[in-house]
Amino acid sequence: MKKLVCLLLLLTGLSLLAAAQNPGRRTLNGTVKTEKGEGLPGATIVVQGTTTGTSSDANGSFSLAIPTTGNVALLVSSIGFASQTIAVGDRSNLLITLQDDSKSLDDVVVIGYGETARKDVTGAVSSVSAKQIKDIPVNSAADALTGRLAGVQVTSSEGTPGADVRIRVRGGGSITQDNSPLYVVDGVQLENALSVLAPQDIQSV
Repeated sequence: MKKLVCLLLLLTGLSLLAAAQNPGRRTLNGTVKTEKGEGLPGATIVVQGTTTGTSSDANGSFSLAIPTTGNVALLVSSIGFASQTIAVGDRSNLLITLQDDSKSLDDVVVIGYGETARKDVTGAVSSVSAKQIKDIPVNSAADALTGRLAGVQVTSSEGTPGADVRIRVRGGGSITQDNSPLYVVDGVQLENALSVLAPQDIQSV
């Protein structure tokens, strides 16, 4: 009898410990599908306002730990489909259907000295428009990009106006050569272009 009581106490203690390690969270399961009813793999599901997220598997299914309190909403996105914001409520299972957005795949992306359709690009592409940076009070176009492009680091060796700005795209790739990015402005290669161009003269980056 004593052994049974000890075992029950041990199991209860483990349950309380597990709850303490993961307070106020529950598991949400769901499936992301296309308008044709097909599972959509690789869709990104993120808890809005946080960095908590996951991706759908080959069948479009996903599982995500979400807070048990508050108005939880999910931001669901995938290349070639219109993004959606989904209010979770008290549901534990979701069926999300993303609508086709083929127009975005026809956008032109400038790559080095040429350009191609976005649908043919397999790598990550980030952009900033003139509207996003024109009203920012900064000393240079490079400063205006700070924190606006994923994977792009903008740092300055000095805090004085006009100081050189260092830009690195997804870290340095060489230990012997300069890791500065290639600047191409209207088809012409320029050295350190963002330091000599005014933010209001830029249409997009």
